[in-house]
Amino acid sequence: MMTSPSGSTVAEAEAFLEAHPEIEAFDIVLHDSNGIGRGKIIRRHELLSIYKSGRHLPISILGLDICGEDVHETGLIWDHGDGDRRAWPIPGTLVALHGVTPQRGEMLMSVYNLDGTRMTSDPRHALQAQVDALAAEGLYPAGAFELEFFLLANERDANGKMVPARDVLDGRRNSKTDVYSVDQLHGMLPLFNDIYAGAKLAGIKAETLISEFAPGQYELTLHYRDNVMQAADDLFRLKRLVRMHARLHGVTACFMAKPNEDYAGSGMHFHVSMLDRTGRNIFVEVVEGQYNQAILQAIGGLRATMGASMLVFAPHANSWRRFASNSYAPVSPTWGVNNRSVALRIPAGDIKARRIEHRPAGVDANPYLVAATVLAGIRHGWAHQIDPGPQTTGNGYADAQDAPPIPVDWRMAIEAAKGSTFLKGALGEDMHRTFTAILEAEYRRVMRTVPDVDFDLYLYTV
Repeated sequence: MMTSPSGSTVAEAEAFLEAHPEIEAFDIVLHDSNGIGRGKIIRRHELLSIYKSGRHLPISILGLDICGEDVHETGLIWDHGDGDRRAWPIPGTLVALHGVTPQRGEMLMSVYNLDGTRMTSDPRHALQAQVDALAAEGLYPAGAFELEFFLLANERDANGKMVPARDVLDGRRNSKTDVYSVDQLHGMLPLFNDIYAGAKLAGIKAETLISEFAPGQYELTLHYRDNVMQAADDLFRLKRLVRMHARLHGVTACFMAKPNEDYAGSGMHFHVSMLDRTGRNIFVEVVEGQYNQAILQAIGGLRATMGASMLVFAPHANSWRRFASNSYAPVSPTWGVNNRSVALRIPAGDIKARRIEHRPAGVDANPYLVAATVLAGIRHGWAHQIDPGPQTTGNGYADAQDAPPIPVDWRMAIEAAKGSTFLKGALGEDMHRTFTAILEAEYRRVMRTVPDVDFDLYLYTV
């Protein structure tokens, strides 16, 4: 029996199997650079062997594009003969799934080289490297993600458009925005009750449910974690739960950044603070409203590095449709206090909970990579003592004073990311190469595809 480099133990698996004799199988899941869960479904009798020896998986599993096809430019395919690496369980992630027949469990995995060192094209390791760098300085990032998404009908309308799902309670359909409507939530409560039950089994504290700013759009908030890695794990697991239970209730959970051109898209706001060895939040100011250098320089670093980082926050073609003025998606690296039109917001509220709300990322982004990049941006601000400049007090869409430039489209974001020394350091050299190669391959796929809008605009006119 090998020693698990992830810190997992056979005792955890043995205790779980004893407590859950009804479970027949397990989803074993790791997340690639696009945030797609990849792995296998194993039978009950196979679980202990994974905890004892890990599970061999081809290295190419981390070099796949959005369609699950090999991207040779990652260097993870034939450069290594598509050899195996070993995936190990992540401690504390072995849980039961709610509402499935027959009963199954789920476990998150991470990939290591055969000698037990980290396989550094695994996005989880990119975040761990940033967490480790901060820990060496006696600092521990805490945080939480917000999850916005749409619940849509399985079939499109006569015009090929996606439409909001009918209420699972009684089949009603609401085509209005109804932001913050409590009554609007009632029709989907059977689905959300199952999501909350699944979250409880997984040890995830899913909290407030909101009817968001578009027909069929919702938001679930997550409990703040002292461990930012756990916060990212929570987001991944909650997405899987929402998708699974939506399907079981006959509707589609959509995590595209912008499924409807007429309404706001879906973000994945990341709230982050920083604790010292005593658990004190170093972003808390002595006098309320007189912000200290720790939080101001952190914001300065995030502003300075946002241009290089936008591909992480908006990785896909559809991601860039979300960035439209006055649509609650920031279009410039502005910052402000209690202002939802800026990219970097200091929320109002209890001073002891002082934090930065990082708003650029769409819900289609990978939370491991988002968190890694944000933490690296904060460290960059501290290392170079970057002043954030004046805050925006009004409309952040109109006021981009002294804001560093950021890419305005997907192609520019890819080029900025590829050439960025900062992003290479934030993600690690291997993860940076893998991530940018995969997104460039997706760009080529999209650009050689002729969309319907081309025919609408040009078929009879040019």
